[in-house]
Amino acid sequence: MNSHLDLGLLEPFHTAGILDVPDVQVAAALTRVGGRALTDPDDAAVGLGAALCVRALRAGSVCVDLRADPQMWAPDDEQPVPLPWPDPDSWISSAADHPLVAHGPDAAIDRPLRLVGDLLYLQRYWLDEQQIRTSVQQRGQVPSVDAEELGHELRRLFPAPGPDRQRLAAATAALRRLAIIAGGPGTGKTTTVARIVALLRGLAPATVALAAPTGKAAARLQEAVATALQGMDPADQDRVGPLSASTLHRLLGWRPDSRGRFRHDRTNPLPHDVVIVDETSMVSLPMMARLLEAVRPDARLILVGDPDQLASIDAGAVLGDLVGSPADEARSELADALRQVCPDDADAADRAAASGVVVLDRNYRFAGAIAGLAAAIRAGDADQVLEILQVGHDDVQFLDPSDPATAELVRAEVVAQTRQVVETAAVGDAAAAVAALEAHRVLCAHRQGPFGVGHWDDQIAAWTEHLIARRAAGDPWYVGRPLLVTANDYTADLYNGDTGIVVDAGHGQVQAVFARGAVLVRHPVSRLDTVTTLRAMTIHRGQGSQFDAVTGVLPPPESRLLTRELLYTAVTRARSRIRIVGTQQAVRAGVQRQVRRASGLQVAPD
Repeated sequence: MNSHLDLGLLEPFHTAGILDVPDVQVAAALTRVGGRALTDPDDAAVGLGAALCVRALRAGSVCVDLRADPQMWAPDDEQPVPLPWPDPDSWISSAADHPLVAHGPDAAIDRPLRLVGDLLYLQRYWLDEQQIRTSVQQRGQVPSVDAEELGHELRRLFPAPGPDRQRLAAATAALRRLAIIAGGPGTGKTTTVARIVALLRGLAPATVALAAPTGKAAARLQEAVATALQGMDPADQDRVGPLSASTLHRLLGWRPDSRGRFRHDRTNPLPHDVVIVDETSMVSLPMMARLLEAVRPDARLILVGDPDQLASIDAGAVLGDLVGSPADEARSELADALRQVCPDDADAADRAAASGVVVLDRNYRFAGAIAGLAAAIRAGDADQVLEILQVGHDDVQFLDPSDPATAELVRAEVVAQTRQVVETAAVGDAAAAVAALEAHRVLCAHRQGPFGVGHWDDQIAAWTEHLIARRAAGDPWYVGRPLLVTANDYTADLYNGDTGIVVDAGHGQVQAVFARGAVLVRHPVSRLDTVTTLRAMTIHRGQGSQFDAVTGVLPPPESRLLTRELLYTAVTRARSRIRIVGTQQAVRAGVQRQVRRASGLQVAPD
């Protein structure tokens, strides 16, 4: 801590490890600008709130609930210590009357903090949340859709009898300017997206943009839509045509001179009639605000994702908030129209009319134990989760981390996979090398420590070093080297989370190959600045990807990273087999601990 910084009454919170240096610096700067000091109780209470707002952002929350249990702020693996927490009523009263705080949703925006009800925000994040709330409320019914033509097209594109959530999602996308299609892996989200594009382009000419938060997710979206089109009528394939997907940053127009603003905004909106965003659970609150202000008011926005997965690494859990928000129960003409489409699912139709949310709940991909395991995790049933893991299945395995046989089992799979990667890369078969790389992945909750990526990276490197043939001592660009992109590189069209492989290009040369859907993109290795060797990765970084088999390494039960969302995300990355390395206590803790991100999106502003 800087010696000249007077911590005042915040000193014990810093000493206890609740507040870091940047948190206290922000609080001190704000109080100093306001002509106040952290030694005054009222100023210190508001300063503590401001410092916690900064602290909360690192944990994914966009605000601080001043009535929440203070024990939630205790550092990981430490017991709470007695601290001079303000009384909640006094804390809220001090904030409401303080000159640095705008009180209520209608107050001016010329103050750095805002108090709405019991929630204290940094002003910027309140404005972003309000941008989202206002845009969602304004994106209601589309008035110019021919009901008879819509009904005919829906029956043709979704001919299955009885209730069909995919048909309801398509009807909602046609009749509302905002549709939210939620569901887990294998519930037909991408198939629905492809048919929605065919439907909308059949009703009227429409320009369509596909986007996702990361390059990896965008590539998967593009590939999945192309695959879904192959099963459709040729006329519908012609309607949809070739569609490319981009990252949200590229769609909005990344500006190298501005970290938080984009070329497209409310003054220069996107030209598209329809904007479809996949993996929306990974979209942060600030990015969602920028997206909503850039989509034309008369355009359709379709958000697709799984609200049970891990949320963005940045602040906010927008998809979960929108899906979890209570819907207006009032009936409307739109509700009547959607009930006609899905007469056997009237409640879902009413919810779709009010909020635009349709939850796809039929799984077309997973079967057997993986499907049951994912469902039990999502339901928070720890006993059922452990029963599935302990029974033993071909597609689900539960391994004790202390058993030497566990390491041997993982080693055998990693060595066999690496051998396949190296052999195919050595003969220049880039497609086979990329496929082999995606056949199995070790996923960890932590980056460091005995259960983290760093440890498993070292272990895998030791297991596979004998398979590597380097062109020269210390050469990093050896054939078969698996690559992970660690930062966006817009000039090379590479994005954080992209994975690739170094292959033999002939004549003593090598090149890096990355998958862009079904297309392979090749780069000279000399152009790659932001890559590292891929062996294991975090579960969070694996989000948006799927692998044939996954080994998920769980940390000890006391780890706060171990949550239901993390466990669910790890399990649903596997197409055909999931192997969980962990203890019963860790599994139970993970299922029972849910991510709680403070937000006002599910709460009507006072």
